Amino acid sequence: MTVESVRPKDTTASAEPPVAGGAVPLLGHGWRLVRDPLAFLSQLRDHGDVVRLKLGPKTVYAVTTPALTGAVALSPDYIIAGPLWESLESLLGKEGVATANGKLHRRQRRTIQPAFRLDAIPAYGPIMAEESHALVERWRAAGGVLDITYESFRVAVRVAARCLMRGSYMDARADRICADLTTLFAGMYQRMVVPLGPLYKVPLPANREFNRALADLHVLVDEIVADRRAGGQKPDDLLTALLEAKDDNGDPIGEQEIHDQVIAILTPGAETVGSTVMSLLLVLTEHPELGDKIRDEVESVVGDRPVAFEDVRKLTYTANVVTETLRLYPAVWILTRRAVADTELGGYRIPKGADLIYSPYAIQRDRRSYERNEDLDPDRWLPERSKDVPKYAMSPFSVGNRKCPSDHFSMAELTLLTAAVAHAYRFEHAAHSDARPRIGITLRPRRLMLRALAR
Repeated sequence: MTVESVRPKDTTASAEPPVAGGAVPLLGHGWRLVRDPLAFLSQLRDHGDVVRLKLGPKTVYAVTTPALTGAVALSPDYIIAGPLWESLESLLGKEGVATANGKLHRRQRRTIQPAFRLDAIPAYGPIMAEESHALVERWRAAGGVLDITYESFRVAVRVAARCLMRGSYMDARADRICADLTTLFAGMYQRMVVPLGPLYKVPLPANREFNRALADLHVLVDEIVADRRAGGQKPDDLLTALLEAKDDNGDPIGEQEIHDQVIAILTPGAETVGSTVMSLLLVLTEHPELGDKIRDEVESVVGDRPVAFEDVRKLTYTANVVTETLRLYPAVWILTRRAVADTELGGYRIPKGADLIYSPYAIQRDRRSYERNEDLDPDRWLPERSKDVPKYAMSPFSVGNRKCPSDHFSMAELTLLTAAVAHAYRFEHAAHSDARPRIGITLRPRRLMLRALAR
């Protein structure tokens, strides 16, 4: 199936998609997306390839099949916009690579892409390895119960900051960044599915905390940029590239664009990777046999020395555990787009200006694409089996020109970190650990409190 632009005279020939059941007055389907969004989105394909939803006063088109979500991601008729991005605008701004479209987005991709080329990633290897082994040693020294939310986001922020914005000035700010993003991503999901703008301006405790975290994060970004400029140093990193970038007229890019770009670097580096680290540690806790196999693989590859970045390519089973975790627990579990032309999608008319929504979580767990679709099976990513996975049924980093530029960077980081911690520890839940999914803009366990047991 493909997305095709159609002439206005042809649009009347296409039917409107069916409306999903279960809407309530005023909130529409928003209440179901707040109450149990994963179950709701996962069952939508049973009602059609494209289904209409009501989010408050808005009509949103839910796309449910791998082929059609891939087509939407690749088509120029759909841009980054819609409820998700509107809710994120106060954080990401309008001038960063995450939210920009058209010529601005293409120029920004050209600026940041060199930092994530395959041949550039090995330079980050020593930092990834150092942070992974520092995490292992800190847990050994700490003993007792570990707050995995804190630990996961801390290591994610440190890797992103040290690799892409080199400087010790990030150390003191890592904890504040993690705390701010935790508050913001929880509040933004509610603003997306229940778009009642004026109510979010009422000075209730939750709104005040959201606004405090948002203001603090923007202050942090300004401090990071100011510290780099005051230091007068120009290391070969992404922040230097941004400070020296030119616009289409050859002039330096504006301060707002620099600010929004730094936010766009920190946000996926902290929230998305941190959420995935939490899910990986949950998997190792609830499936200890996987940790045993990873330990055996690490020992067969590296012997008695610490695992290093250069070992990552040989750690194929470890990488498959990471991939299967990304399938079952994608941090980016919901996406939205907006039609910029009248189009036809799966035989249905999509009008210009319509918002679309689709869920990598639902797509990657669909029984039509995967045998034993709910089971965790790293071996499904062996070459002889992975070839049977339908195209676009597995795309945790998205596809097309919106594909995450740091996909190879993140996979190397996650594989190395998983190898290091699984080689050193087994894990078990401690009191008050809550493995249920926490629903925000990103998906992660609600609260993991674990004991790390030395092997």
